[in-house]
Amino acid sequence: MSEDSAKIAVIGLGNAGLPLAAIVADSGIKVMGVDINEERCRMINQGENPIPEEVGLEELIKLHGGKRLVATPRFEDASGCKTFIVIVPVFVDAGNNPDFSIMQKALHSLGKILKKGDLVVLETTFPPGTTEGMAASRLCEASGLLPSDFFLAYSPERIMTGYSLSRLREFPKVIGGRDDESGIVAYQVYKNFISNLHLVSSARVAEMIKVMEGCYRDVNIALANELFKICQDLGVDFFEAREKANHQFCHIHLPSTGVGGHCIPVYPWFLIKEMDKRENFSNCRLLRTSREVNDEMIRYWAGRILSECMKIKKPLFSIKICIKGITFRAGVKEFYHSRNLALARLLMEKGLDAYVSDPLLSEHDVQKWGLRHIDPLTADLLFDPFLLKFEYPQKTKD
Repeated sequence: MSEDSAKIAVIGLGNAGLPLAAIVADSGIKVMGVDINEERCRMINQGENPIPEEVGLEELIKLHGGKRLVATPRFEDASGCKTFIVIVPVFVDAGNNPDFSIMQKALHSLGKILKKGDLVVLETTFPPGTTEGMAASRLCEASGLLPSDFFLAYSPERIMTGYSLSRLREFPKVIGGRDDESGIVAYQVYKNFISNLHLVSSARVAEMIKVMEGCYRDVNIALANELFKICQDLGVDFFEAREKANHQFCHIHLPSTGVGGHCIPVYPWFLIKEMDKRENFSNCRLLRTSREVNDEMIRYWAGRILSECMKIKKPLFSIKICIKGITFRAGVKEFYHSRNLALARLLMEKGLDAYVSDPLLSEHDVQKWGLRHIDPLTADLLFDPFLLKFEYPQKTKD
């Protein structure tokens, strides 16, 4: 592979794109990172890591930032690249329909610099069929090229924030093309920086693989949440039962306050909404129910918190309640679809004297979310949503 064809552009330097760009650079390939956040680009080019919670990323940015990995807010700076990896977010709107607005803008800008023979690989999680459908159309429309003029493939990111580098280096990654030739070309490029890589028959299959994973997690967390509630009713220690129930043929997940983040609570809706369009409503009964079970868990925990308050020798509305952590996952300063944040807000809406303490957040950070900060040791009731445990710092429990 020549130097020109080895040069890769990564479009989107967020929590998924920047670790990928760093891994590509660390493999010896020159990378042009494109991101509309000019401050983030400046930091990267100065060798500063904008995602401090990502283990190992600081060292790679310090080593390659501004050198083998150059960041820019301008798409035209990447016009000399032959391979473009796009990894910008797709959210869901208030009706849980996919919102492609950010992706469509990125594809339009990319199309303006796309050339014959270039390779585009999409990594954002999509409803199956998006690569060969909307994405291909947008690229052709913006570039004036025919579908046969460029290669198009899909390789879903399969990382976990905080562990992205190890996932990219070790976890199985799949890739599939819009057509056979695109798949082979994309596979040959990705093999230069992804060791555990598997070529699948099409981009649509690759898209479905990632959505399936999210659905699996959501359904199994919903099952764990239901079993946890049943165990509470029956006077059974769920965690003891789970430990002995789990073996090579059974894996009960951990219960929670629900499911947050950009992935698991979003992906099932891609399939639910597609089946709704086709009026095949019965095909997604389990996925829809799981979404409902997990989203309703904050009401269950609000009820549990209220029950614990009844054990404290103080008037209900004077009991200081502290939620210990409002991010969607422990150790990650992210809030998208956070059920812990939603729980804190729900308690306040009910008129309870609710506060927040989070090791990742300052008092000002907490206030920006419309919540009140407290020293957890001064609370009457402390609820840890990550461990699902109650504590009584003021020791006023009956």
